[in-house]
Amino acid sequence: MAYRNKVYVSMDADNDLRYYNLMRAWRQNDYTPFDFYDAHDINNIYDKSEASIKAGLQERFRNTKVFVLLVGEHTKYLYKYVRWEIEQAIKRELPCIVVNLNGKRSADADLCPALMRNNLAVHISFNAKILQYALEHWPASDERYRREGKTGAYYYNESVYKELGI
Repeated sequence: MAYRNKVYVSMDADNDLRYYNLMRAWRQNDYTPFDFYDAHDINNIYDKSEASIKAGLQERFRNTKVFVLLVGEHTKYLYKYVRWEIEQAIKRELPCIVVNLNGKRSADADLCPALMRNNLAVHISFNAKILQYALEHWPASDERYRREGKTGAYYYNESVYKELGI
């Protein structure tokens, strides 16, 4: 079994790739504490057939500890890969962090993909501090909530954002 320490980031690569690239830049910046082990660093997928791409993504999922979904204007309409990635995360019972690119700090019913709306997940705004906080704290909460049989959308109170200086 693979050592699972990676963060799998799912997004609308056509429209929201800049946010993922910003996350990678935060990770490289010596002046921020933001860090994560990126599942996308595992295997480059060169064969562009759907079967090959999904096989490569499966390998990434085998090493994944946390699933992050970047939610932009078009994310809920993406079925070929984003929906498949959400299905994989749910099937594998990965802790899910939904990041609203529009700044909303709770579940966004208008933009969040239907599969993720009732799934156990924490919904946050796009910001390095709250994302780092979620990466550090949500997996333990997710585990506890699963044991208790809970599902649905969670979010952090304003006090958490205030404590983080956001």
